[in-house]
Amino acid sequence: MGGFWNKQTGKEVRKGKHDVFEATVLPYLNSAYNLARWLTRNEHDAEDIVQDAILRALRSFDTFIPGRDARAWLLAIVRNSCRTWMRRNRPHETAAQLDDDAQVAVGTWSDPEAVLIKNANSQAIHSALEELPSEYREILILRELEELSYKEIAQIVEIPLGTVMSRLSRARRELYARLGGATGETGR
Repeated sequence: MGGFWNKQTGKEVRKGKHDVFEATVLPYLNSAYNLARWLTRNEHDAEDIVQDAILRALRSFDTFIPGRDARAWLLAIVRNSCRTWMRRNRPHETAAQLDDDAQVAVGTWSDPEAVLIKNANSQAIHSALEELPSEYREILILRELEELSYKEIAQIVEIPLGTVMSRLSRARRELYARLGGATGETGR
């Protein structure tokens, strides 16, 4: 009688792992691409990064804890893949990151502006988002477009919850100022 474990059993286990991976992670492929696209500002680079991130996720899927938010787990891998790619391919951009203590434009953010993000002139918003420093753009994309909680963003970006809130506030003020500048209004 042959052993319990054989080549066929191994293939079935690997196929089962891939099936679970597909059911758990692949529904968030669009979110992964969206984040990579906004961070790199390039469709082709984003596709390459997401492909690399999916391979990394598959290789490390054994470390995924069932019941954990698969979307946040995948987006953290995408974010790290983006950072690695940027360091290798665009070192001048990573060197120019704003410090948390940098001066930002003064302005306010309220519900009408949130409506503006979703409904107003998308080209102006797109341009303003692209002009933001990557750490602000990243936080805004995760919160406003991916609709992640502050806690999920903190896990993905690996920063304290308070830093998420302060960066989000700064990012919103900066975006508001840039949008006001595009329309000739002031950030008040």
